[in-house]
Amino acid sequence: MKEMKAKKSMPWSNKDGAKVIFVYVINLIILSLIFLAGVAVRANRFDAFKEFLAHPQDFLSFAILVLLSIGFMAVYFLFEDRDFLHSPINSQMLFLIIELALIACFVFQNYVSQFSMPIALVALLTLFLSDTRKSSFVNVIFSFLLLVFSAYLNLAGGSEMFSLNLIYLYLMTFSSGIVATYLMSNVYSRSKLLVRSLVVSIPCVLCVCLSAITTTGMNFVKELIASACSGPLAVAIFIVFLPIFEGLFKKVSCFKFAELTDHNSKLIKKMIEQAPGTFNHAIIVSNIAEACATAIGEDALLARTCAYYHDIGKLRRPEFFKENQSDVNLHDDLTPELSANIIRSHAQDGYNLLIKNRISEKVANVCLEHHGTTPMLFFYDKAKKFTDGEVDINQFCYAGPKPQTKIAAIMMIADSAEAATRTLTDRSAENVTQVVRSIVNDRMKLGQFEECDITLKELNIIIGTTINTLTGVYHSRVEYPKVTLEGIEIQN
Repeated sequence: MKEMKAKKSMPWSNKDGAKVIFVYVINLIILSLIFLAGVAVRANRFDAFKEFLAHPQDFLSFAILVLLSIGFMAVYFLFEDRDFLHSPINSQMLFLIIELALIACFVFQNYVSQFSMPIALVALLTLFLSDTRKSSFVNVIFSFLLLVFSAYLNLAGGSEMFSLNLIYLYLMTFSSGIVATYLMSNVYSRSKLLVRSLVVSIPCVLCVCLSAITTTGMNFVKELIASACSGPLAVAIFIVFLPIFEGLFKKVSCFKFAELTDHNSKLIKKMIEQAPGTFNHAIIVSNIAEACATAIGEDALLARTCAYYHDIGKLRRPEFFKENQSDVNLHDDLTPELSANIIRSHAQDGYNLLIKNRISEKVANVCLEHHGTTPMLFFYDKAKKFTDGEVDINQFCYAGPKPQTKIAAIMMIADSAEAATRTLTDRSAENVTQVVRSIVNDRMKLGQFEECDITLKELNIIIGTTINTLTGVYHSRVEYPKVTLEGIEIQN
């Protein structure tokens, strides 16, 4: 297997390009309308508004600056993350985040204080709906756009277009967004977000102190309090709008993953009631998957969520799976081909069930991929005993696809390793090690990891982590003596 496989990019078509261009054009118009609405409010008099519009060169220069900003954003994604740009939905999500933040900032700037604006809102929403890299980049774009908006709104309001306050505005917008991106990146608690939001306000507080030195007649105490509220305000608005963005754009944040792994969530509760054996298996697999993901730097919460749902398709016919059976095995009365079809279908059934319940496609894809195209050797061997001719092993293979991500590869290993270890009578560290290494080697021979960018080094880390977790779960215990309490009096 290659040490590292080049990342595949989705094929690009003229139709896809046209959709993305349409999104950018529409949002250029929307940004212009937001600006004109701001001009109308800032000018405060219709005559002043008409006077501003009478100078089309001002509006034209504004439009060109905005066009350059969003054009730079398109070029960045074209070369750095074309798959993200491939979907017009992703571009629209980023534009909506920027537009929401601009409106919120304008309201607070106009009616409260420039230093109270929730300037970290863009960074927070982008961070929790995508990743740190996009959050940092979009924060740069937003910082420039807010600077441009504020400068031209000053012009419309009859004041000086450029001032020292605009420099402070850019500095605190850029720095607050960067602080929010890297300070909040591993926070999964809303209460911790609110506490850390005070740190996000520090750039605003510093800018107020600088402004007090260079500006006369400023109400320092009022502006200081306003600046301290900037971070908490951004987090409060973020908490309100995050579920809305998740629903609109079918994104899943860490908070949503936490809700999905709650034992009271709809499908998990159903699995506990109808397939308790499958649920217990999922719990152990989730511990393995979370530890492995952490060890190789992947999203541990996503891995845990995928583990909870990887066998959710067994809910369709739970009684046909060994972990949910008692003394009767329904496969004893079925042909090997029919049994294989039933077992094979749980991957596709799980995918369909998750999509139907609007659960993240990332989780659904792992559900579909966690067996790859591996063969079901038990039913293949059973079929060979029932016939004198050759048996096509492809009839007894899972439909795939093979794992496309590192999380799916982790799930394939963790799922098989837990199931195999459970069947061992002697679960010593040596036996568990042999089983896990054998599982990984077999899947490598079958080419199951060829379509994901996992490396040999990461596979070795996953093997070691899986062994440690399984030996911890199935550790040996002291054999207690068979002593009854009859005739024994305990002094209280």
